[in-house]
Amino acid sequence: MSARRPVLEVRDLSVHFRVDTGGVFRHNYHTIKAVDRVSFDVNAAETLGIVGESGCGKSTLARAILGLVRPQDGRVAWLGENLLDLDEERMRGKRREIQMIFQDPSGSLDPRMTVGDIVAEPLKTFFPSMSRLQIRERVQGMLKLVGLLPEQINRYPHEFSGGQCQRIGIARALVVNPRLVVCDEPVSALDVSIQAQIVNLLKDLQKKLQLSLIFIAHDLSVVRHVSDRVLVMYLGQVVEVADRDSIYLNPRHPYTRALIESVPIPDPVKERERARRSLKGDMPSPMNPPSGCVFRTRCPYAIDACADQRPGLETLDSGRLVACIRHRELADGLEAPDPEFA
Repeated sequence: MSARRPVLEVRDLSVHFRVDTGGVFRHNYHTIKAVDRVSFDVNAAETLGIVGESGCGKSTLARAILGLVRPQDGRVAWLGENLLDLDEERMRGKRREIQMIFQDPSGSLDPRMTVGDIVAEPLKTFFPSMSRLQIRERVQGMLKLVGLLPEQINRYPHEFSGGQCQRIGIARALVVNPRLVVCDEPVSALDVSIQAQIVNLLKDLQKKLQLSLIFIAHDLSVVRHVSDRVLVMYLGQVVEVADRDSIYLNPRHPYTRALIESVPIPDPVKERERARRSLKGDMPSPMNPPSGCVFRTRCPYAIDACADQRPGLETLDSGRLVACIRHRELADGLEAPDPEFA
């Protein structure tokens, strides 16, 4: 683990939603634990990747960090100050330091506004004393930084491709000089070739501006390329955290191992010859999660003890965190006992 001082500390964060599954005349309320006691740190100038299947709580976690949804419990500390204790006015000031890049580049841009107005909007909000000339110069400089032409400032979003629209979204997030940027699946809506360009752009900007990034995705190959450390989520819980190379070369949680084995190899011959244990079945409903380990219903290594209690995150010698009672056996090469998973 990095010895750098954390800029963001999340402790036991929980976000629950109450859902009515009843009919017209009868109410039947269930609680969905979208995020369930999640803890992690983000260090200065570090990129933390967050991965997991759709529905595991990644985006809800991001919105809770930014205060867009209200957690039921936990602590989100930015430079030592708990954001959950701040009123709306004080939180508005913190949002200049913590910005977000959204998944859908076109849907996150107002089609009635020019690119210049879109990128300038945060400046007008956080720096009302800036002159129109200063704002224009800042916007044009930011457009150039993200790979667009300064003279495109008067164009509208529909005149740009999806990749260019995402560059506009990145410019809007960075124009106020934030210290942390939360990237909520910023390349999932783009073509593969464009994905690589945006990921490389984010890496370059992170180094140049010394940003801290939270990069959320379900594509492990993308996360490996951009991240320093990786956090793996399943059904609202953290199951493993480790540095990028350790988690890909030696995964210690069965879910992490299954995600990595599901990533195709570009060589067709090696891909056909590779042995893998694919995930079986669907993720359980968050309204009725399994007892004990939430992954046990799909885990090829599950035993009776996995149903008795929820495994906590255990810190290993390398600084890795893993929530699995059989992680030591897995490290020794444990084979799956059930032929269904072979």
